[in-house]
Amino acid sequence: MERLFPVYTQETECHDCYKCVRQCPVKAIRVENERAKVAPERCVACGRCVVICPSGAKRVRDDLGRAKRLLLRPGAVCASVAPSWAATHPEWSQGQLIAALRRLGFEYVSETALGAQELSAALANELGGGKPGLHISSACPAVVDLIRKHIPGLAGAITAAASPALTHCRLLKEKYGEDATVLFIGPCAAKKTEADENPSLMSLALTFAELDRWLAERNINPALLSPREDDVLALAEAAEGVLYPLEGGMIETMRHYGFPDSLQARSMSGLRRLKISLEHIDPGAFGQTLFLEGLACDGGCVNGPCSTVKPSPLEGSMAVRSRARLGPRGPRPGLWVERSYIPRAGPRAKWSEKDILGALARVGKHKPEDELNCGGCGYDTCRGLAQALLAGDAETSMCASYMRGIAQRTANALFRCMPSGVVIVGTDLRIVEANAAFVGIFGDECAKLMADRPGLAGVQVEDILPCGNLLRAALRSGKDIRRERLKMRGLLLDLVIFVIEEYKTVGAIVADVTKNELRRDQIARRAREVIARNISTVQEIASRLGEHMADTEILLNSIAEGYGDA
Repeated sequence: MERLFPVYTQETECHDCYKCVRQCPVKAIRVENERAKVAPERCVACGRCVVICPSGAKRVRDDLGRAKRLLLRPGAVCASVAPSWAATHPEWSQGQLIAALRRLGFEYVSETALGAQELSAALANELGGGKPGLHISSACPAVVDLIRKHIPGLAGAITAAASPALTHCRLLKEKYGEDATVLFIGPCAAKKTEADENPSLMSLALTFAELDRWLAERNINPALLSPREDDVLALAEAAEGVLYPLEGGMIETMRHYGFPDSLQARSMSGLRRLKISLEHIDPGAFGQTLFLEGLACDGGCVNGPCSTVKPSPLEGSMAVRSRARLGPRGPRPGLWVERSYIPRAGPRAKWSEKDILGALARVGKHKPEDELNCGGCGYDTCRGLAQALLAGDAETSMCASYMRGIAQRTANALFRCMPSGVVIVGTDLRIVEANAAFVGIFGDECAKLMADRPGLAGVQVEDILPCGNLLRAALRSGKDIRRERLKMRGLLLDLVIFVIEEYKTVGAIVADVTKNELRRDQIARRAREVIARNISTVQEIASRLGEHMADTEILLNSIAEGYGDA
């Protein structure tokens, strides 16, 4: 069965707020049917969308079930724990963490920082001689994918060594056998991508959030455990390698292994900064050595997206640094696990100016001054949205100004053309807006007011429509009110008061039924006259019929008597 990408959208939870589109540093979000979906071909699994999604629709793939099954495999089962655990769980001691993992079923527990130390020593040797050019760290898988997917021209500048986590996995397999199962545990979603691509080294990557859930399921609280004699670290205890989760920690570690201070080395965290800094660089233009330590999360891995506990940056860095054992070091070979980084960027469409103008027109941008570049859609410019529309990654409904314009024009048209009078008032019973039909009900004086104040804005509604008590009742209760045949200013009015914004704004639909009532009175009067004439006619007919019946009766009686005499 095909595995989910490490970061995905639970579509039923997405509320089309487009916050993820605004926040994604690589615009790896595709909007379809008003649902913002992760586009795996562009996503670097930095987890930013997971952190900021207000409805929890963006999620990190749950691999806990797979982890439990892996522990049942034959052979050694090892946990490679990222050193940032000290920032997320400062209440645990190292021994308690080891004890908890062994109770979950891990045979060996080791620190990923050991792999960091091996990589630092190997890189210090490789670059220490002043190898010219730009060299980008492979430590952060999200940064590696940023380059491979979005800045493919720099893929050759990534140092051809595996990350600290993969290097550590290689150490564990060399110690416990090639069939050993190694699970990485850390604060990173992108490590799941790294595990998916390197299953021969890293069997699976779990997040600290998954570990916390696993411990809770087993009712294990590390802070309450007393480590046993065999609850010890596998391989060795890390020293300066624990600094890797901090921005600049990798460079500081490399300096311990003879990387010269004279060589240029820079650290940078945050994908946006890295993307802006790297996307226009020519790697061939560097005549000197420049090593760049790039980390996707601001401040480093201590601020990773997949921790249940979110420490402050200062507290997190202090907790990690307190575990570092810094002493004199010198050059040594280190462990170099060779790995190449092939560009994975798909073909990028180039849109003509005609195409872009056509897409802009779809969202009501017909001239340059229409392009507000407000960023509400998630793209920095209207042209950015236009290109996303052309690529099928966006929908016209994402443009707030365009949709607001449609809504306003529609509302204005309905408001203007409604045959009934409509008035909208605020809490102070001053008119916000009224339509022409409302003005027409109340005659020339109201029309003059309308000429001075368009829409009667600011006029006290009770000066025109004396029903303040009903309007206040609707404002207080938040419920609609209907009244019929109200007598006001010599008119008969039907009134419906409806709530627009509870306790703040109400509207009233006013219908003048005076003429209808007069017409009904006239019809009733005519009907009564007709009924009266009909009654008179019937009575006359009945009277004449009575006379005819009497004459007939006399005639018949006389005839009968005549026949009787005969």
